[in-house]
Amino acid sequence: MASVIQLVVGLAALVGGAELVVRNGAALAARLGVPPMVIGLTIVSIGTSAPELAVGIDAMRADAGSLAIGNIAGTNVVNLLLILGLCALLRPVHFDRRTLLLDLPSVVIVAVLVLGLTAGGQLATWTGIPLVALAVVYTVALGLWSKRSRDPQPVEEIEELIDGVGGHGSGRRTWLYLVLLVVGIAVIVVGADWLVGAAESLARAMGVSDAFIGLTVIAIGTSTPELFTAIISTFRGERDIAIGNLIGSSTYNLTLILGVPVLVSGGSGPIDPSLLRIDLPLMVAVCLLCIPLFLTGWRLSRLEGGVMVACYLAYFTALVVTQG
Repeated sequence: MASVIQLVVGLAALVGGAELVVRNGAALAARLGVPPMVIGLTIVSIGTSAPELAVGIDAMRADAGSLAIGNIAGTNVVNLLLILGLCALLRPVHFDRRTLLLDLPSVVIVAVLVLGLTAGGQLATWTGIPLVALAVVYTVALGLWSKRSRDPQPVEEIEELIDGVGGHGSGRRTWLYLVLLVVGIAVIVVGADWLVGAAESLARAMGVSDAFIGLTVIAIGTSTPELFTAIISTFRGERDIAIGNLIGSSTYNLTLILGVPVLVSGGSGPIDPSLLRIDLPLMVAVCLLCIPLFLTGWRLSRLEGGVMVACYLAYFTALVVTQG
């Protein structure tokens, strides 16, 4: 029972810490004159992935690399099957050119690359270099695309985000944004430590693998912000950014969020065989499945969304039955 409470508190700390980092980081950058587009592509994108990053670093340092990789694989399956499917069930999803021509090819390419890099049973330290490099290339490509398209939505999104922490006229001091940003980072670090410790204790108590915990409880928990953002945006009719960022975050998960822990921790250590045989190939299959689904009329219908949700529920059930 204590491990369950610790896990829930750890997840709550990760979500709350990420919120502090994103909001106060964006506000601080705006006060310092950083362009909104740069804020959106760096602080907001990376800040929302901070829980997965913190879990990855802490897990690999604790020799629980399977938990970290299971979290990333599980999170991407949640993003691309469950959350996108739920959004399409609520209202058909239409994709813009950036999603189809940049985000989708990127996530497919890096998913196949990660599958190849893990073929040897673990990720060596050097594999973190190309993964982080690809994250940088992807970020630059996003920046160039946004600059060329002159899409005003990212600017409006950042302004709305900043308004949410007090607005330009609130008189909040710059140093306070900095303090809250540091507090957010500290909360994420502590939350990740609690979460990984609780997950390992639960795995031992339940007789399941670290990979199973990472694929289920932690993957769903760390995807909670993306889930609520996408659903709320759907009801508001402002889904373009949320959907694009949902797919883009899957690319960051496989590059930056996986590459940095591998570099910092000196490799992943042995990866659970079930991840190598089933879950990582399944994640790649989900990415490949998105290609025909997205390109049929540049949209996801309610029927396709329902099929995606059903596929995720079948996958989750199979996980519980075979590994739980």
